[in-house]
Amino acid sequence: MILTYLIGALIIAVGISVNRNKWVNYSLAGIFLLLQWMFTIYACFHLNETDLGYFTYDSLGILLLITLSIIAIPAMIHSKIYVENHHESGAVRAIYFLSMVGLITAIGAGYLANHIAVTWIFTEITTLSASALIYHHRNKLALEGTWKYVFIGAISITFVFIGILFLSLSIQQSGTGHMSYASLLENAHLMNPFWLRLAFLFIFTGYTVKLGLVPMFTAGVDAKDKAPAPAGALLSSVLMNLGFVGVFRMYIIMANTPLHHWANLVIGISAFLSLFVATVYMIKVKNIKRMLAYSSIEHMGLVMLGIAAGGIGYYAAILHIILHAFVKSSLFFQYNQLYRVFQSKSIYLVGNYFKYNTTGAMVLLLGFISAAAMPPSGLFVSEFLIFRSMFEAHQLVLLIAVLLLLTMIIWAFGKNILKILFIPPVGFNENDVPRISPWESVTQFVLLALAVYLGLNPPVEFVHLIEESLILLPH
Repeated sequence: MILTYLIGALIIAVGISVNRNKWVNYSLAGIFLLLQWMFTIYACFHLNETDLGYFTYDSLGILLLITLSIIAIPAMIHSKIYVENHHESGAVRAIYFLSMVGLITAIGAGYLANHIAVTWIFTEITTLSASALIYHHRNKLALEGTWKYVFIGAISITFVFIGILFLSLSIQQSGTGHMSYASLLENAHLMNPFWLRLAFLFIFTGYTVKLGLVPMFTAGVDAKDKAPAPAGALLSSVLMNLGFVGVFRMYIIMANTPLHHWANLVIGISAFLSLFVATVYMIKVKNIKRMLAYSSIEHMGLVMLGIAAGGIGYYAAILHIILHAFVKSSLFFQYNQLYRVFQSKSIYLVGNYFKYNTTGAMVLLLGFISAAAMPPSGLFVSEFLIFRSMFEAHQLVLLIAVLLLLTMIIWAFGKNILKILFIPPVGFNENDVPRISPWESVTQFVLLALAVYLGLNPPVEFVHLIEESLILLPH
């Protein structure tokens, strides 16, 4: 089925690229969503089966594939609204939807790849697709963000490739040259520790550009700022989840070797530094999109702290990346409306949003509550479980430091959001405020409600899939 999915997506992408009629482009985007959901449903009914030898419909892949397919629907809807409001030309519109189809397809295939080299290939495809979206506005700032993303993305993917080479050296004495995750796990006890350490360092560092962690987080922040908001929603949610997959599948191998504690130390240091960096920038940032991007860095830092702590932290980490994807994408979708009202992404030039777009302001307020992990946010549950895992791992000093950083982040985030919602903007002409239909906010309410539901009352099947995703980790 995955071959049908990939070929179908390719045909749709080619159809979009050669056509300039907007309704044909929109129709092809709708057909792609139908294909995406057909593939997702097929994957759900073929749990743990292998396809083409290089893809497996495992629990983690299916969870994230469903998340991707849900977010893809509002992403396409808001993309249509975006290109209509910006009066894009046929060529620019075609490139935009072509890149969206390519990005979603590559992310979905990357989730399911059971071979480390295949994951690497589809991660590289996401870099190319995302670059076209970042350059969408075709101005100096967009060009700067694109080249920065391509340059750092190229370095990161090279790091992953070097890590794969070191990994191949580490398994030479095992007598197998197969690099599937299952084969690597089976021969983990035979790997050379020296080469394995180097492999993990390079692979982890390479994937931090997608995951949004120190040291390669900077390109992702610029990308989310320069890309159109619907594309930024994908970059700040499902693409970050692909980075998590790349790290997590390698971590499972490390966890079944004597280097488990060392790997936790590497991840923990990067996660804490990411949280610290997010705090520093959240306090001083005045660009709304960059504020949301730094919030994502904070959340990914928490996710990896849960992984490093182990125990219930494993479960909490996977729950957190799913809930975060719904919450953060909803905030980026709402940014579309915010920008249409104020024509600015500066905190200084916006305000009193409740007066100009009440429905959208409700989304922003609920999104802030969710992103800040305040009850009844589903993220409150996953963050609480991460804190519990750190407490049970006797990381009390680290836990206290994390709580202090999170307090500062919530203060800075809340101060900016409340200004946007309630404080009148200076020099704003109310006569030119566009009327925005409340229906445009429906998708965001659905995503936020889904995050609450899965956090507070998760279905049994959902919990089972998360637990099955962790079965290969030591307990």
